[in-house]
Amino acid sequence: MTYTRISRTVRKLVGGTLLAASMLGFCVVSHAADSRATKYYEDALSRYEKKDIDGAIIQLKNTLQIEPKQVPALVLLGKALLKNYDPIGAEVTFDEALRQGAERSEVLPLLAQAMMTLGKQKEIFTQARFTAADLPATTRSQLLLLRATASADVGELTDALKYINAARAIDPHSPGSWVAEVPVRIRLRQFKEANEAVDRATAMAPNAADTLYQKGVVLHVAGNVSAAIASYDRAIKVDSDHLGALLARAGLFVDLGRNADAAKDLDELRRLNPTEPRAAYLRALLAERENKPTEAREALVEITELLDRFPMDYVRYRPQVLMLNGLAHFGLNEPEKAKIYFEAFQNVQPDAPTAKMLAQIYLRSANYERAVEMLERYLKTQPNDGQAIALLGSALMAKGQTARAATLMQQALETKDSPDIRKVLGLSLMRNGQSGAAIKELETAFKNDQKQIQAATALIPMYIRAGQPAKALATTEKLVKLQPANPAFLNLLGMVRANTGNMRDARTSFEQAVKLNASFVPASLNLARMEIASRSYDAATIRLADIIKTDPKNVEAIFEMATIADRQGKPAEAIGWLDKANKLSGPRELRWGLALSDYQLRHGNAGPALDAAKDVSAKQPENLAVLLALARAQLANNDAAGAKSSLTAATRLADYNPGLQAQIAQLQLGARNIPGATYSLQKALSKQGDFVPALALMAEIDLRLGEVAKAEKRVREILAKNPKQSVGHSLLGDVAVSKGQNAVAIDSYRRAFSLEPSTQSFLKLYRAQANLAGDVSGAAQLASQWLKAHPKDILSQMEVADSLARHNNFIAARVAYEKLVKIAPSNAQALDSLANVLLRLKDPGAVRAAEQAVAISPANALFVDTLGWALFQSGQTERALKVLNDAKLRDPANSEILYHRAVVLAQTGLKSEARADLDAALKAGKPFEGSVEATALRKTLN
Repeated sequence: MTYTRISRTVRKLVGGTLLAASMLGFCVVSHAADSRATKYYEDALSRYEKKDIDGAIIQLKNTLQIEPKQVPALVLLGKALLKNYDPIGAEVTFDEALRQGAERSEVLPLLAQAMMTLGKQKEIFTQARFTAADLPATTRSQLLLLRATASADVGELTDALKYINAARAIDPHSPGSWVAEVPVRIRLRQFKEANEAVDRATAMAPNAADTLYQKGVVLHVAGNVSAAIASYDRAIKVDSDHLGALLARAGLFVDLGRNADAAKDLDELRRLNPTEPRAAYLRALLAERENKPTEAREALVEITELLDRFPMDYVRYRPQVLMLNGLAHFGLNEPEKAKIYFEAFQNVQPDAPTAKMLAQIYLRSANYERAVEMLERYLKTQPNDGQAIALLGSALMAKGQTARAATLMQQALETKDSPDIRKVLGLSLMRNGQSGAAIKELETAFKNDQKQIQAATALIPMYIRAGQPAKALATTEKLVKLQPANPAFLNLLGMVRANTGNMRDARTSFEQAVKLNASFVPASLNLARMEIASRSYDAATIRLADIIKTDPKNVEAIFEMATIADRQGKPAEAIGWLDKANKLSGPRELRWGLALSDYQLRHGNAGPALDAAKDVSAKQPENLAVLLALARAQLANNDAAGAKSSLTAATRLADYNPGLQAQIAQLQLGARNIPGATYSLQKALSKQGDFVPALALMAEIDLRLGEVAKAEKRVREILAKNPKQSVGHSLLGDVAVSKGQNAVAIDSYRRAFSLEPSTQSFLKLYRAQANLAGDVSGAAQLASQWLKAHPKDILSQMEVADSLARHNNFIAARVAYEKLVKIAPSNAQALDSLANVLLRLKDPGAVRAAEQAVAISPANALFVDTLGWALFQSGQTERALKVLNDAKLRDPANSEILYHRAVVLAQTGLKSEARADLDAALKAGKPFEGSVEATALRKTLN
C-alpha cells in the first residue's frame, strides 16, 4: 500500500482535536416528577466523571426531556457532546444554556471550542461576546488563548503570538500561555523559542500532563526520541487518558518498530475513543507492517467514513483532519479524493511533507507542471529530502526534460547517496540513450535497496536489449523471490523465460500467475499467445473469450482473436476483430488502426486500407508511422500525388535515420518520385555511408534513369562487401536485364533466391524464367514449390495467376484466381482478374465476380468497366450501359472503357455517341486490349 512509509515528520503533525460521531437522538421517556429529573442528572454527572460519555449524554437528554431549561444539565450536556466529538450539538446546547442564564464565564470558552471545531474561527474574532470586558480575568485569558489557536488555524502565526502575549499579561503566573506558545513556535520553525516556552511552562507546572506532553513534542521534533518517549510516559502517568500523549507515543513506537508497545497504546486509545481517526491511521500502519492488508484497509475506511461526512468549510482550519483524511484516501488508492484534502492542508502548512504525496497524485494525472511547482516549493524549505528530489526528477522526466533530471540527480548524489535518486538518475540516463551508464545506476539502486522495484523492472528489458539474458533472468527471479505472491512478477518471469527460449518454464510461470490471481489478465493473454504459437487455437479462443466476457473492451484480447482468425484462414473475421479493436481504441491510440490498415493492404483491400489509415491520421497526422501507413494505402489506391505529400512529411520527421529514410525512398519510388527518393537516400547515406539498403535503392534509381554503368559499379561495390547477401545478386540480375543479358540475369536471380528465399526474390526469378527465358514449365515448377510452402503469399499467388492469364492459359488462370479469392475473399483485384478470365471462358460467373470486386472497391473505374462489360456479354445491355457510363465518368480518358461503352452504344443504335467514344479511344494511337476490334467497329459506323 502507498500509505505505509509515511515520514516521521508527517506523523509529528498528527495532533489536536478531531471531529467524530454525530449527535444521538433524544431518548423518549414519559414525563415524571422533578425528582426523576434530578436522579437522571445525578446519574449523568456520575457517568461523566467515570468517562462513560455516551451514558451521560443519554441521561442528560432524559433530564432535559423533563426539565428543558435546567441550566446545569444543558452545560454538562454541551461538555459531553464536545468530548464525544459532536461540535454541532455542543454549539446548539451551549447557546441554549446561555439563553437560559448560564454563567457566561463558564460557557463562553467551551462554546468557542465548539465553534472552532466547526471551522468558525473568524466568528471568534467578530462576535462581541468573546471580548466582553466584564468577564473575569481568567475567562478573558482563556478566550485570548483560544483566539491564538484560531489565528494559528488560519495561518496567522504572528497574530497568534500577540494573543498569547495578551493572555500572559492578564495571567502571568499561568502555564497555559507558555503551553499554547509551543505549537506556534514549532510551526514557525523557531525551535529554540519553543524549547524556552516549554521550559517556562515546566517550571510553573512540572507535573501537569499538558506541560509534559508539550515537552515531549519539543523533544520529538528535535529528534531526541528516547527523551520524548520518557516525557510522554510521565504525561500518561499523570493523566492516563491523555489522548495527545498516547497518540504521540504510539506513533513513535510504530516508527521504532516496537509493534507490541504500539498495539497496547492503540488498544487503550480504542477504549478511550473508538472513533479517534489518528489512532485508526496508526492501526493501519501497524496492520500493514504485520502483513494484514484487510485490517489496514478497514482502518483507513474507518477514517474516511468518519471524516468525509463533514463539509470542507468545517474542516478547512483543522490541518490534522485534512492531512489524515488525505492520507487515508491516498492509502485507499483514491487519489482524486486525497488531492482535495492534501491541497487544503498545503494551503495551511505549505512546507509539510504531504507535498510529496500531492506531487505523486499530480504525476498520476499527468499534471507535470503542477507536480514540479509543488516539489520545487517544498525543496526550498527541505533541500535535503531525497525522496522529494527523486520525485522532482521523475516529474522532469515526465515533462521530457530528461537531461535536466539527470543533472539534478547527479548534483543530489554529490551531497547524499540515495537509492531513490540513483533510480531516477538511471531512468533519465536510459531515456537519454545512455544505456550503459543507466544500467550501472539502476543496478546500484537495486543492490542498495531491494525495495527499488522500478529500478529492477527497468533493468530487465535493458539487459535483454544488451544481449544479457542471464542477468535479465536473475533479476526477474530475485523480484519473484522478494514478492512470491505478486502475479505481475511471475508474468514478467514468464516473458523473460520465453525470450530465452525456455517455453516450458515460461508457461509454468504464466500458469502460476493465473493461479495466484485468476483475474490477472496479462498472464492469461500470454498463455493465449503461447497457445496460438503452438496452434492450439481452440484453447486460445476459449481463454480469450473469457477475458473479453469479463472486459468487453480489452483490445489486446480482441487483437489476439484477430490473429487466430487470420491463422485459420478467416480474413473477414480477422478484419472484424481488428475493426472492433480500432473502434475501442482511445483518441491517441494508433496501434490497432495501423494493424487494420496493414492487414487490409496485405489482403489486397486497398480502399478499406486507406480508410483505416485516414482514421489514424485524423488522430495524429504528424506521426511517422501514420504517414508511412497512409502513403502505402495511397499507393495501393493509385494516388501517387497523395503518397508523395505524405512521404515528404515523413522524410522530415525521419531526420537522418538510415533505415527509415530507405523505407521512405522505397515508397517514393512506388509513387514514381525519383527526386524525392534520391533526397531520402542522400540523407540516409550522409549518416551511414555503407548502409546497404540505401545503396541498393540508389542503384535501382540509376537503372531507372538509364545510367546502367553507374548502377553496375554501385552493385559491384555492394557485392564485394556483402557477397552472401541476396540484395547484390538481385540487383546484378536487374543490371543484366538492362543490358539484355537474360541468362546472366536468371543466374543472378537464382543465386539471390537461394541466399534469401523471399517473396521478392521469388517474383524476380519467376518472372525471369517465364518471360525472359520463355521457360514456362520451369517457372510453373518453381511456382508450385514456392506456393506449396507459402500458400498465403498473396503477391506470389497473384503474379502466378496473372502470368497464366498473360500466356492465355485461362483454365489454369481461373483455378489460380479462385484459389487466391478463397485465401483473400476481400481482394478486389483478384476478383476483377477472375471476372476477366471468366469472360474469356464465356462463363456467366463473370458477372458475380465483377459485382463482388465493385462492392469492395466501388471507386475503381477499371473494376466498374469489367462489371459493365460482363453484364453486356451476359445480355444485360441496358444495365451494362448504365454501369459503363459510370466507369467513363470515373476515368474519361481510358481507351478500353471508351471502347466497351462504344460497343454497347452501337448495339443500342446510338451510333453517333459510339463514334465519338471510339474516336477518343483511338486518338491516342496507343494499343489497348480490344484496339483492333475498336478500329474495325469504327469503320462500320461511318
